Amino acid sequence: MLRQYKLSDYNFRLVLWVSALSVLGILVVGSAESDYMSKQIFGFVLGLLLMIIISLMDYIWILNFSWFIYLGANLLLLLVLVSSFGSSGGGATRWLEFGGLRFQPSDIAKIMLILFFARYFENHEENLNTFRTIITSVILIGIPLILILREPDLSTTIVVALVFCALIFAAGLSYKVIAGILIVFIPVAIILLSAVIQPGDTENENYQLTRVYAWLYPDEYPSESMQQQNSIKAIASGQLYGKGLDNDDVESVKNGGFVSQDQTDFIFAVAGEELGFIGCCIIVILEFLIAFECFLIGRRAKSLAGTLIGCGVGALVSFQSFINIAVAVGLLPNTGLTLPFVSYGLTSLVSFCIGIGFVLNVGLQTKKYQ
Repeated sequence: MLRQYKLSDYNFRLVLWVSALSVLGILVVGSAESDYMSKQIFGFVLGLLLMIIISLMDYIWILNFSWFIYLGANLLLLLVLVSSFGSSGGGATRWLEFGGLRFQPSDIAKIMLILFFARYFENHEENLNTFRTIITSVILIGIPLILILREPDLSTTIVVALVFCALIFAAGLSYKVIAGILIVFIPVAIILLSAVIQPGDTENENYQLTRVYAWLYPDEYPSESMQQQNSIKAIASGQLYGKGLDNDDVESVKNGGFVSQDQTDFIFAVAGEELGFIGCCIIVILEFLIAFECFLIGRRAKSLAGTLIGCGVGALVSFQSFINIAVAVGLLPNTGLTLPFVSYGLTSLVSFCIGIGFVLNVGLQTKKYQ
């Protein structure tokens, strides 16, 4: 389980990028909602401790329990929906609460599913492109996706699906199979979207579609689009250098309370207003560097499972960062996703740190030790 490693093989760059971004996140969260700053510091310290411990554990040994990991992930997601421990907020049931402990299982499930499919695809590497393996893989990912969607949490469902696609592609899925899927999927998706997204079609309007309408036609849905439009104004008002953390500017969009959930889903709006374009660029660059290091470590891994762990965590950071920032700047419809290592949310922060811990262990077991 625990092995002796060489300190020179430890990827301190990745630890540095994660620490720098997390500290920056603590400052921005504290500026957005000062009451959450101490909790975010606790989450970072706990996440850093777990990251170091997991980085010293043999990931190959842990993957021996891949099916228990998969069943555990689905059990946590199921408990949210069917048990008395499920906790609601904002019209959705996405949390489990035991006593005073409240956490979001879907965040933990992201890492658990990466670990499971890393071992599953490694075991089926030779017959990955067979019809049976592809269908089985789709069924295995479909179960947690349905459970997450039922919470409902469409944004997390999309992210998990995208990470799964990245994993199966990195595992060696044939280009011919990918091309065949795209040839069928893209026209069907376009037809369905064009048929569904029609303003004034009250039969099809629901919570998710209303968000899409508000994004496409903000003038016709002023109340629904207000949060996203104010986020754009906040980012633009920061200009190059920003207004400074904890500023008392009466014209501040953040201080006026015009952006709700500014410590979580719209933390990038706070960063844009108070740190300006330069601060936003620093956040984007750090997210990129973290994902890049994960991909690089995965490429050098001694096994396919290690490669997929690096690829999976890197893809998770990439996709979730892109969607969060794209929503904040108006490139995508409003959806609830945290910005990795920046947004407030102890489950999210600790889960990402755990994922980085596994990547670090993959880096400690490179091909030269085979």
